Amino acid sequence: MPRYLISAMLIVLVFSCTPNKETETESTLSAQDQRMEWWREARFGLFIHWGLYAQPAGEWKGEEVPGISEWIMARAKIPLAEYEQLATTFNPVKYDAEAWVTLAKEAGMKYIVITSKHHDGFAMFHSKASGYNIVDATPFDRDPLMELAEACEKNGIRLGFYYSQAQDWHEPGGTYWNIEQGEPHWDPSLVREPLMNYINGKAVPQVKEILENYGGLDILWWDTPRGMTEEAAEALQAVASEYPDMITNNRLYRPWPGDFSTPEQHVPPTGLDYDWEVCMTMNTSWGFKHYDHNWKSSETLIRMLVDIASKGGNLLLNVGPTAEGEIPAPSIERLKAIGTWMDVNGESIYGTEASPFFKLPWGRCTSRATGEGTTLYLHVFNWPDNGLLKLPGISTNVSSVRLLADQAQALSSRFEEGDLLIELPAQAIDPVNTVLVVECTGGLDVKSNMPSLEEGRIVLAADFADIHNPGYGTHAILKGSGEDALITNWVDSRVRLEWMFNTTESGTYSVKAQVKAEDFSKLLVKIGEEELEAEVHATGSEYSEMILGEINISETGDLIMSIRPVQEDWKGIELGTLTLEKQ
Repeated sequence: MPRYLISAMLIVLVFSCTPNKETETESTLSAQDQRMEWWREARFGLFIHWGLYAQPAGEWKGEEVPGISEWIMARAKIPLAEYEQLATTFNPVKYDAEAWVTLAKEAGMKYIVITSKHHDGFAMFHSKASGYNIVDATPFDRDPLMELAEACEKNGIRLGFYYSQAQDWHEPGGTYWNIEQGEPHWDPSLVREPLMNYINGKAVPQVKEILENYGGLDILWWDTPRGMTEEAAEALQAVASEYPDMITNNRLYRPWPGDFSTPEQHVPPTGLDYDWEVCMTMNTSWGFKHYDHNWKSSETLIRMLVDIASKGGNLLLNVGPTAEGEIPAPSIERLKAIGTWMDVNGESIYGTEASPFFKLPWGRCTSRATGEGTTLYLHVFNWPDNGLLKLPGISTNVSSVRLLADQAQALSSRFEEGDLLIELPAQAIDPVNTVLVVECTGGLDVKSNMPSLEEGRIVLAADFADIHNPGYGTHAILKGSGEDALITNWVDSRVRLEWMFNTTESGTYSVKAQVKAEDFSKLLVKIGEEELEAEVHATGSEYSEMILGEINISETGDLIMSIRPVQEDWKGIELGTLTLEKQ
């Protein structure tokens, strides 16, 4: 799967997945909202990447192949004839659709999306359009997607199929990696044909099959538009349009927004003004990779789900089953841990809306409109040492504050200098995420706590940073909160940081930072079009405040400051508070 966000990210959610450029009527917008209603309520789904690539599991002819395992055919440049031989021994006899669906349900997931055909061209369903499928080409001789559809129907889980509509490395007319750069297919025996030969001969017939034969899909998840043309997209869209209640993502054709966008392997720093769904792996590969043990913790995944819900999005969390048909044990452990948390706290996720607050250093907030006002769910990641939780800049009538896990226990609260202060128990009920419920009646007004210019200074705490980690690689980590917050493990030169702030005065600002560095490194600091290259000198084992330099701010209002490494001069640092001081 590619790592990109298409240009349609700026298009609002009310646009439909059709290529019609005309302004839509109010009735059409209402229909769009109606068919997206269940999806917005769900917030949490299971992604399943399963195919022939599970058999080599990231290794070919004794060599570990870098990258995600479902791309092994392309990354190892495996000829078609050799790759096809995997089908002759693919026999996932331990596959149990009921167990998979039950696990998703126990995790608190409301829908499942599974790969019906990935880029290798192999169909995981019984296809009359191509014999290259799990029923006709393998000893398994069963249709796992039919069994999954039946299990989903039985258990009340919504179902979606992923379909690789453009990339098909098995077909003469299918696209492939770097086709847009004019590079040839790695297998010279594959004599190229026009794209529309593949679209009309395989893709359209197979899409018709998955839409007609599996009880009615709730989601059609396209991937990817590499090498697609508008003609090809229109042919596929014509089939999908016959199912007006089905929703589709934004990857059919790059100019088309679909019903929802798909940030991959990263969480957007703020909410978006359209429907969106983060697709995320638990380790670093989508398909099963036997030596990939870089698992995200259950704590990380629970907090990620909450972070996404607090911004108004969905999380589609991936598992990569083995060639035998089993979901790996580490995935099961994490899904069950998430499910345990959701059993208690699901009310704070399902059907909630984005937080009204800019940033909350101690955690996140989700909200729900009620007939009398608003319910705020405060997700406390970092339990305050002083026993007081501050909800900044809020004006409302608070009728009650309680713990979601123990609703009989009322908590005291008071307003002080425009903030709501809540008195907490001595210890968190759940160290991962304890949820407080604040019932507000009447109106709700929130003053942004975005960092701003005060007495000539703008203080940018580490816990107000948006950390943009790469999808695959070493991630920087935020530790602590407030004045004690630190960004650690910043060793990957692809990681960048961003702070949003507000200033009412343009001019030249000095940039200071609390830094710990074992070796010399360089950073690029950017605000608007202005950029500063800063040298970071070794500080040893202690933090030191250093001046990174001066930068000109030519605009006022809400701005973004980004910091990224200079790749060739990067040894890694730890970072605390930054300060912009007007000169």
